[in-house]
Amino acid sequence: MEIISNMVEVHLFREVDKNLEFLLLKRSLGELYEHMWQMVSGRIEEDEKAYKTALREVKEETGLTVKKIWALPNINSFYSPETDMINLIPVFAVQVDPHSKVILSDEHSEYKWVAKEECKKLLAWEGQRKSVDILFDYFNNYKEYLDLVEIKLH
Repeated sequence: MEIISNMVEVHLFREVDKNLEFLLLKRSLGELYEHMWQMVSGRIEEDEKAYKTALREVKEETGLTVKKIWALPNINSFYSPETDMINLIPVFAVQVDPHSKVILSDEHSEYKWVAKEECKKLLAWEGQRKSVDILFDYFNNYKEYLDLVEIKLH
C-alpha cells in the first residue's frame, strides 16, 4: 500500500458582526459525490506547492479573493479501496472579505454561508468537521498562534 498526498482541503470563512461564517459548496449533478456539501477541495498539480493549489482552487471554485491563508495544524486522510492508497490532505483556512460575491464553477450547483454548527452537520466526513472545530477554536481563542501558521501572500 502506498501513501500519497495529492489533494488539498480549504475552509473558507468570513467574519460578520464578530461571528464566523463558513462557505459550503454543493456538488453538481454528475460530479463525484453529487449533491454533497463540501468546502473547497482540489488536486495538486505537478510541481505545485499545496498552498498554491489552495489559492488556485479558491479562485477556480468560488471566484473569491483570499484575504489571509493559514495552514491549519491538521492533516486529513482517507483510504481509497480502488487504488489501495492512503491520501494525506493538508488543510488550509482562508479568510475572505465579508462582502465578496461568490461565483461558482460548474463543479458546484449552490453555495451558502453557515455558522459552525450547521457547517458541521452538512459535512459528510469527520475529518472535515474536525478541521472546522480547529479553525473556529484558533480564530476565537488562540489568535496569537495563528501567526505561526499564516502563509504570507506578499
